[in-house]
Amino acid sequence: MRCLMTCVLVLSIAAPSEGRGMGLARAAELNGYPGPRHVLDAVRDGRLHLSPDQVQRVERLFDDMAREAQRLGDMILKEERALEGEFRKGTIGEADLHAGVTRIAALQGQLRAVHLRTHLEMRPILSEQQIQHYNQLRGYGASSPQEHKR
Repeated sequence: MRCLMTCVLVLSIAAPSEGRGMGLARAAELNGYPGPRHVLDAVRDGRLHLSPDQVQRVERLFDDMAREAQRLGDMILKEERALEGEFRKGTIGEADLHAGVTRIAALQGQLRAVHLRTHLEMRPILSEQQIQHYNQLRGYGASSPQEHKR
């Protein structure tokens, strides 16, 4: 059972700790605030055209976000392991449970804010036409025949 818990924890942290959001910025993404990873993927695939300066700015923004997400993901994993360890040892009480869960929730909120802030910072980098094209590529909007891609 301990191995199962560790695997679940690692999988739940892996995507955000690698800079992938697991839907943490969906509110931004669905409302015209593109994410750097998807923009870079579209540029790499030749489906979205950006100037070299724009690409450099998006890459820098993504790298900064990924570093912070990794840092927070590592902290969440450390707290989750500590919480699980207290349960395993049978030493956890109500106060420790509340404190541990509160720390984890605060870190998860910080992680989500990092992803949302990055989407916010993306908008000034792209033109309105690029954002509209990105939204079409992602399947957002009434005029798009594609289904929303997650």
